[in-house]
Amino acid sequence: MTRLHAVVPAGIDDAARPSGGNAYDRRVLDGLRAAGWVVDEHPVPGTWPHPHASALADLSAVVAGIATGSVLLVDGLIASSSADVLVEESARVRLVILVHMPLVTTDATAGPGEGGVLRAARAVVATSEWTRRLLVDAYALGEDSVHVAHPGVDDAPLAPGTSTGGSLLCVAAVSPHKGQADLADALGRVADLPWRCSLAGSLDVAPEYVGAVRRTLATAGVADRVTLVGPLGADALERAYAAADLVVVPSRAETYGMVVTEALARGLPVVATRVGGVPEAMGASEPDLPGLLVAPDGVDPLAAALRAWLVDADLRSRLRAHAIRRRATLRPWSSTVADVARVLEGVGRD
Repeated sequence: MTRLHAVVPAGIDDAARPSGGNAYDRRVLDGLRAAGWVVDEHPVPGTWPHPHASALADLSAVVAGIATGSVLLVDGLIASSSADVLVEESARVRLVILVHMPLVTTDATAGPGEGGVLRAARAVVATSEWTRRLLVDAYALGEDSVHVAHPGVDDAPLAPGTSTGGSLLCVAAVSPHKGQADLADALGRVADLPWRCSLAGSLDVAPEYVGAVRRTLATAGVADRVTLVGPLGADALERAYAAADLVVVPSRAETYGMVVTEALARGLPVVATRVGGVPEAMGASEPDLPGLLVAPDGVDPLAAALRAWLVDADLRSRLRAHAIRRRATLRPWSSTVADVARVLEGVGRD
C-alpha cells in the first residue's frame, strides 16, 4: 500500500471561493485514494501565497510531524512562499511540489524563494507544458525533475446553444489576472449587437477590482446586460453552461485554463486570450481551433473576436463543430491521477 502526505490550503473545499488549483488538488487526492493510496491531508490555513508568520509556523509544525523518508506533496501556492520551511525539510522528506500558478508569472519579487524551494524538491509537477518550460527556464531546474500532468475534465452533456449565439459566459474569480475589466470594456464595444453575459466567480478575492469592473460596465452603458452572479455550486454552474453559447476567457495569465476544457466538454466554443497554457487546453490549431485565440495586448482583439462571433452565423457553426470534435479527445481525470501517481511512485523509489 502506497502512502502520501499532502499539504494543501485550508480552503481547498470552500464552495464560496472555488479555484482551479483547489479543484485539481481535490480530484487528484481523491483519485489516488480510489486507486488504493493512503493519503494523509494536512490543510494549512493562511493567506497563501503571502502568509503571515503564524501560517509558516503552522506549516513548519505539520511538516516536522511527518516521518522521515515520507513522500510529501505540497501545493505550489503554499510551497512557493515557504522556502524557509521546506528547503531544510527537503533533506529529510521526499518533497514533491504541485505547481498551478508559478509566482514568477504574477509576482516578480517572489522568484528567489520560489526557485529555491523548487530546486530543493525531488520532483515538480506542472499542469501544462508551458508551465514546465517556464519553470525550467526561470529557475534552472533539471529537465527530468519537472513533469506535466494536464488537468482532466468530466464528461458533460452538450449545451444546446441558441440561434443567435448571444449568451456569453465567463467563469473565474473576478480578479485582475482573470481580465474581466478587459471583457467589460470589450462588451461595451459590441453594445450595438444583441447579447447577454454572466460573470460567474467569487466577488471577494479582489473587491476593488470588482468595483472597477462594475464602473467600466456602467460607463459603457451595458451594466444591465452583464450579471455578476458570484460563485456557483455544481448544479448552478451546470445550468449556466447549458444556457451558454460561448465561453469567454479574457485572462492575462493562465497556466492551463481548466474552464476551457470544461466548456469544450459541453461542445461550447471558447474565445480566449493566447496566454500561458491556454492553447494546450484548446488542443488544436487552425483551421480546427474550437474557438478564437486573441492577443492579450489590449481590448481591441477581444472586442473584434466577440463581434465576429456575434455577427457571423457560419463562424459560429464552424467553431461549434470544432468544439464537438475536440470534446471527443479530452482527457479524463483518471489520466491526470495516473500521471501524478507515476511521479510520486518514482520519488518513493529514489
